[in-house]
Amino acid sequence: MTVLLIILGIIVLLVLWGAGIYNNLVRLRNNRENAFANIDVQLKQRHDLVAQLVATVKGYAQHEKEVLERVTNARAAAMKIQAENNLSSALAGLKVSVEAYPDLKANQNFLQLQNEIADIENKLAAVRRFFNSATRELNNAVQTFPSNILAGMFGFTKQPMFEVSTEERTQLDKAPEINF
Repeated sequence: MTVLLIILGIIVLLVLWGAGIYNNLVRLRNNRENAFANIDVQLKQRHDLVAQLVATVKGYAQHEKEVLERVTNARAAAMKIQAENNLSSALAGLKVSVEAYPDLKANQNFLQLQNEIADIENKLAAVRRFFNSATRELNNAVQTFPSNILAGMFGFTKQPMFEVSTEERTQLDKAPEINF
C-alpha cells in the first residue's frame, strides 16, 4: 500500500511539475504577444503624432512669417509719413532693441517637435527591445531541457526576434526626411 501511495505521489508531482512548465510556456508566449502589440501601439502613435506635430509647427512658422512681413511692410509704409519720422526718432532706441531681439515662438515649437520625435523614437526602441527580450525568454524555455519536451508536445516553437530585413535596413540607414 505504501508503494502505491509513493507511486501516486510521484505521478502527482510529475503532473504538477508538467503543469507548471506548461503554464510558464503559456505565460511567456502571451508576454511576447503583448510585447509585439506594444510595438504596434508605438508605431501608431508615431504615425499619428509626428504628422500632426509637423503640421502644427509648419502652420505656426507660416503664421509668424506672415506677421513679421506685415509688421515690416507697415513699418516701411509708416516711414514715408512725416509724422512717423518724428515719432521714429523719439523711439529709435526702443525700436532697435525690440527689432534686434524679437520674441519669436516658432523656434520653441521646433524644439518641442524635436523632443517629441526623439521621445517617440526612444519609446519605440524600448518596446522593440522588450519584445526581443520576451522572445528570448520564450525561446530559452522552448529550447532548454526539460521544458523543451512539453513545448514540443504542445506546439510551442522557437519564435523570431524583431529584426529588420536587408531592404528595410538600407532604407533605415538613411536619416528620416522631415519637410517644412
